Amino acid sequence: MLILPKKVTIIEVGPRDGLQNEKVFVPTDQKRAFIHALKQAGFKEMELASFVSPKWVPQMVDAEEIIESCADFKTRNFVLVPNEKGVQRLYASKANAVAVFVGTSDTFNQKNINKRTHESMVELRPIVRGLKKKGYFVRASISTAFHCPYEGKIPEEKTLSLCQTFVDFGVDELCVADTIGMATPKEVYSLFTKLKTAFPDILISAHFHDTRKMGLANVFAALQAGIDRFDSSAGGLGGCPFAPGASGNVATEDVVYMLERMGISTGIDLHKLSDSLDIIRPFLSRPLDSAYINIIEKGS
Repeated sequence: MLILPKKVTIIEVGPRDGLQNEKVFVPTDQKRAFIHALKQAGFKEMELASFVSPKWVPQMVDAEEIIESCADFKTRNFVLVPNEKGVQRLYASKANAVAVFVGTSDTFNQKNINKRTHESMVELRPIVRGLKKKGYFVRASISTAFHCPYEGKIPEEKTLSLCQTFVDFGVDELCVADTIGMATPKEVYSLFTKLKTAFPDILISAHFHDTRKMGLANVFAALQAGIDRFDSSAGGLGGCPFAPGASGNVATEDVVYMLERMGISTGIDLHKLSDSLDIIRPFLSRPLDSAYINIIEKGS
């Protein structure tokens, strides 16, 4: 018998993960309007920005301005931070939730933040504990949890061990990512089943990229494993500058449409979500990658 959740939480990552790889700077006012429109569509959790060096991610140069004008107490407002310097910027902001991140693959982590995975974890331990003492909601984002563009397939045991370390640090949530979109539904079901068994008291979310058009299939596999929290990006925006070949995140509209058709509530208004993309689309360097939007525009 197929057992699926009755309700799912969608964490919209378009404003941060979706826009970070855009080559042309998106004006701050347009980012603000995009975020407010997404909130009107019903999102209660969202990645707004990242406190990273503008030298490496120029699109995030206005992160403080975005947080100041868009963070509120009705939404869990995530900010991605890479290190202690980013944490200090967080403390000076209105954000109420934080995402720290590390790659399961040493090579990916080295190219991303110039540290091996173990070195990152040594640095993150006091950071996470300090954040928890100050009352922040802390999400641990696990990149290259299934496959790495440099090292190939990642053993499940390696991802599980990394997640265990984060749980020992005291994080509130594990966000497990198929960064380059190579995972299959079988791999997804296997890993998330083990994660749910190992960490029954921790929030677990799934983050899929749609590089090989298996994003929705992997969402369905994760649902079957008991996952009811998913990252997605409006319009299928995204991609990782440090993961060659990675395309955008699975499109939020496609995920919401599939789930709602299956009788699983998301709380998201699809029409308002679609309208939000009209705000940001003129400033994008590539077309939207969303089956739902494409079908609407063709009048089907």
